[in-house]
Amino acid sequence: MSAPGPAAKIFRLGGGYSAINRHYHVQGWTDGLPIVPPTEGDVREFLRCTDRESREVVAVLPPRQGEATVERIAINAVMAGCRPEYLPVVITAIEALADPAFNLDSIQATTHPVAPLLIVNGPIAREVGINSGYNAFGQGSRANLTIGRAVRLLLMNVGGGLPGTGDRATQGSPAKIAYCVAENEEASPWEPLHVEAGFPADTSTVTAIGCEGPHNIQDHFSYTGFGILKVIAGAMGQAGSNNILAGGHPVLSLGPEHAATIARDGFSKRQVKEFLFEHARFPLARLGEEYREHLIQRGAKDALDTMVPAVRSADNVSVIVVGGAGKHSCWQPTFGDQTAPARRAITRKDGTPLRSVADLTGR
Repeated sequence: MSAPGPAAKIFRLGGGYSAINRHYHVQGWTDGLPIVPPTEGDVREFLRCTDRESREVVAVLPPRQGEATVERIAINAVMAGCRPEYLPVVITAIEALADPAFNLDSIQATTHPVAPLLIVNGPIAREVGINSGYNAFGQGSRANLTIGRAVRLLLMNVGGGLPGTGDRATQGSPAKIAYCVAENEEASPWEPLHVEAGFPADTSTVTAIGCEGPHNIQDHFSYTGFGILKVIAGAMGQAGSNNILAGGHPVLSLGPEHAATIARDGFSKRQVKEFLFEHARFPLARLGEEYREHLIQRGAKDALDTMVPAVRSADNVSVIVVGGAGKHSCWQPTFGDQTAPARRAITRKDGTPLRSVADLTGR
């Protein structure tokens, strides 16, 4: 199977939207949803939003080891329903996924329901309209859904991560369709994720983390930061997660109300991470014998009072603020210690930060 190309041939043969979608579905080039036919004109329009050459190979994607060229990225972004100005974000996301630390080969092939969570920071997130507020992980935002979907189509069409063959997820997850969000930097009482990592605030970045879908944490009753963090730690100390099994880098996505209360009571972001390292744990004694033996073999103390941590270091927790009003947060378990966050700045082809997509298009 080859990666999909522009749809001009089908149009020339007299086929329309339905014929193209039938053809693409038969070829295995879709995610099960209808696609936007990638006409040559649309692909050219997308390529105006990057200064990279169309044949440049951005990444080689496993398990097929397919070459994700700039043109192929643009084709799949058109198919996903992206707007042209989203293309630099999609290109940068593919660069992040190709980081060896992310371990895309395993994430593509595992039975675990893991998906690349894309967290976008900086001015380009706001310029192209990536939702960071109400329902940010849900429906309603074209940018969030189509950027996430474009990445998934590339993982299928170029990387070969097809359900049942290249992708062996036992049950899968809706997060495997589209999983993209911006951090709500204006609502955060702390430095945003990219600034914490050492980037200037006016640099735009994409962070990729191999996560499960969001697990809700509701706390309508705690009026202190300590109380909220105790509830969060209880949720994150979850039996059966890969993080209890093998550590890794889970994500805490705090709603703005919870974040404000925690910060009001004097917790820095670093102290939130340290609290979760100490308290997000599960009792070894409550696990089945075979599971306990496996954890003991991995280094857990063989004692009835052992509490197994969800992370092996406070540094391994990523904390972001996302969402609108309401006393809800969520956390995203990860693939364990077999993957680590990967982060890339959105740049021009010479490596300098891209300050605005409009700088490339003149619009």
